[in-house]
Parts: sequence; C-alpha cells; structure tokens
Amino acid sequence: MPYKLIEKKELTEKLDILSNLKIDMYQKDFLLTWEKTYDEILATFLVAEILRSLRYSSSGTRLWDSGLAVSIFKDNSTRTRFSFASACDMLGLYVQDLDEGKSQIAHGETVRETAVMVSFLSEVIGIRHDMFIGEGDSYMREFGEALDDAFKKQVIPDRPTIVNLQSDIDHPTQSMADFLHLINYFNGIENLKGKKVAMSWAYSPSYGKPLSVPQGIIGLFTRFGMDVVLAYPEGYDLLPQTYEIAKNNANQSGGSFKVVSSIQEAFKDADIVYPKSWAPFSVMEKRVELLKANDQSGLKELEKQCLENNKKFMDWECNEKMMNLTKNGNALYMHCLPADITDISCKAGEVSKVVFDKYRKDTYDEASYKPYIIAAMILLAKRKDPAGTLKKLYEMGQKRILA
Repeated sequence: MPYKLIEKKELTEKLDILSNLKIDMYQKDFLLTWEKTYDEILATFLVAEILRSLRYSSSGTRLWDSGLAVSIFKDNSTRTRFSFASACDMLGLYVQDLDEGKSQIAHGETVRETAVMVSFLSEVIGIRHDMFIGEGDSYMREFGEALDDAFKKQVIPDRPTIVNLQSDIDHPTQSMADFLHLINYFNGIENLKGKKVAMSWAYSPSYGKPLSVPQGIIGLFTRFGMDVVLAYPEGYDLLPQTYEIAKNNANQSGGSFKVVSSIQEAFKDADIVYPKSWAPFSVMEKRVELLKANDQSGLKELEKQCLENNKKFMDWECNEKMMNLTKNGNALYMHCLPADITDISCKAGEVSKVVFDKYRKDTYDEASYKPYIIAAMILLAKRKDPAGTLKKLYEMGQKRILA
C-alpha cells in the first residue's frame, strides 16, 4: 500500500503513546523478543514507524555526526546485512564489517578481546551467529559481558549496544519486521487478535537452514492474541524451550498455539501463511559436532541423509491448491526471503512460482520494515528519552535531501 507521510498531529499522538509506555531499554542489548516486555515491543514498533515516516518525508534522522557501527556476520546475509547498514547510516553511523579472515580471530583472538578491540568508538554492534546450535546466543552474551567489564573499568568511553541479527534461538529483527508488516497490512495491531497464522515447514532441496525464523515467529506472534499453528513433518522439531515460550505467550494474550503434523491442517482457514524450510533440531546438533571435529566425510553423509529425508515431504509446498484451503483462498503469504521457488530457483521448493509471483510485492514490503526495526532498536538503546529525541528530530526540520 502507498505509504502515508506523518502529520504533526499524528506524530504527537504517537509520541504521547511512546512516552506513556513503561520501558527500560536504555543501554540494553536486544537479543530475544521474549526478554522484552510487551510495552518494549510496542515501543520498538512505534519508533520504527516514526523513523519510517520521517525518512519518507526526507527529514533528517541522524542522531550522530560521527561514530562506528560494527557488523559481525558468521553466516551469509543479504537483507539483514544491508538492513543493518541502512539503519546505522540513517542514524549517522559509519558501518564497518568485521571480516574474520582478515582479523586476529583466525590467530586465536578470544571473544572478549574482539569485543573490546572493536568497541573503542562504537555505538552499536550487530551480530549474526545462527548456524551453531547452543553457541550463537551464548556468543552474543559473552560479547556483552566483555563490554560490560570494559566499560566498568573505563577501558571504553561508552558501552555499545548489541543487536541480534540472528542467533541460533531467535531472529528478532526478522520477526518484528514481519509483524510490523502485518500491523500495516491489516490496518492496526488491534485487528490481528484472533487471526490464524500458519507457520509451516516447507520442502527445500537444501539442508541446514537455521531454526531461528520459525522460533522467532511463534515466540512473537503469540504475544498479540493470534492463533498460531506450527506445522512440520515428524522429526523436524524446533528447540524444546521455544514451545513453552509460545504456549505461555498465547495463554497470557488470549490467543492460541498448537503443533500439527499436516500442512493442510495448518493452512485450513488461515489468514496468514509462512511456509519456510528449516533443519531438524537433532540434525543441527549433529552438524555442530561434525563441524567442530572437522569431519568432512561425516558432514557429506549427514547432508545426503537429510536431503533424502526432505524428499519424503516434497508435497509440503505452498501452491495454489494449498492456498485455496486458506480463509477465502486469499491468505497473506509471508517469507523472510530468499524463498526456494519451484521452477525458478530450484526444480521443487517451498513455494510455487504462481503463488510467489502473486505475493512478490507483499514479500518486498515485508522486508522493507527491517531497516526501521533495527534503527528503532538502536535508538531505544542509546537514548534515555526516545520520544523527546524523535520530537527534536521533527522540530529541527532538517532535510536529508538539500534543494
């Protein structure tokens, strides 16, 4: 939908709401959505929307005139990498990507050393560490502990905030961008209560995809009274603790959460479908063991076994037949991208060409919220009075594009 520029009255209303939220995000990292309160999640959405409005009106959004943002990617990335860079640049920070192959990490530099050495003039550090079960989230917390210690001992002048750009447990920038897309698509957060969401495994001709997207979706969407259905074939389980998080969230919000073993059941009367492949939890555990042992033959055998097992479920594809099962045959299709598109990127995949083409613009809109979500996470962590900061930005009247 066309994006509406924010008027002063609407901005004032949003800032009043933000000011009245009970949040404690200043100088705090953003690692897992379920570690944040309901008000803190709402604050992130509000700030993202305001920043987006300012950007669309060509207003200045720079909080710094100098400063560094460091990105650490231990896995490949397009959308999240560029979203982080865009968010930091929008706020006035220079982005430096840490290439581990060119750093002393390859020579045995510890996590704690790395954390301090990249933080002398840094404001934010974005980290993606998603492929190693049991390690990604732990790495970010160890990184944060090193920063706490260095700041306490006055080694660094300020404590950079850490933003989780995807761990083995959660992908908060993705799930929150997805949810902000839903807020706008359905014209308000109040309209999402009672909506059925099918978060479903889908066939892919590859293996080893992280579990953090489906875990992030069930961990966030259940907080807003939605009816979330998680579907996957037998054996494709997620991290055990994430089920309890989703159940507890649903109980508190008045929504529901259940797990089914049929994509058809999940899609039946769904308002929103999110078909996405992931590797079984047990496979990811085994993969980590083999990687640590540098067992290349074992890794090849594991991949072979997994791909053969995936082939048993090639009918788990989001196609026209499946979409016809949804509410009025017109559910919103979502994907974090890139999707495995049948007859386009692969012979058989997660979604048919016809369905993906129909919702292509929607998936692009979905992705477009991520830079603003990341920028909001940074602003909330680096400014004591986020509402006052945003008000000043608006009143300053600075323009991004000079005539």
